[in-house]
Amino acid sequence: MAGSSPRVAVLVSRYNELITGRLLDGAQHALREAGVPENRIDVEWVPGAFELPVAAETAAASGRYRAIVALGCVIRGETPHFEYVAGEAARGLNNVALAHEIAIGFGVLTTETQVQALARAGGAAGNKGYEAAQAALATADVLQRLRRGTARD
Repeated sequence: MAGSSPRVAVLVSRYNELITGRLLDGAQHALREAGVPENRIDVEWVPGAFELPVAAETAAASGRYRAIVALGCVIRGETPHFEYVAGEAARGLNNVALAHEIAIGFGVLTTETQVQALARAGGAAGNKGYEAAQAALATADVLQRLRRGTARD
């Protein structure tokens, strides 16, 4: 992470914790690999994916974080609840990223089944928590370069 020791917020939904716990493991692994010290990673649990944007807003507004990783899992059910929760989580997190010009790794799974979710939380399809943390760090680096006017060739 460009030789710095950034503080990163990892926000995790308790709903579907079997899945989100695995996403968290992946995110923490990616952050450690990138050299982010454990004491610079703040993990906060929220009730569900719908609550991720307000937690991200508070983290971003604090000015303490260089990046945020948002982890959740919304599994389609028999009602339109899926569309509302997934859509609002995505919209809300995007709004926070744009308003605060902060990197937010989007690790909110939207799947049809728990089997699909497990495959994306450390199974055959990889770990989207790991990928979200990598994306957050890479985007934070890009934003830093853009602010400094030191674009990469």
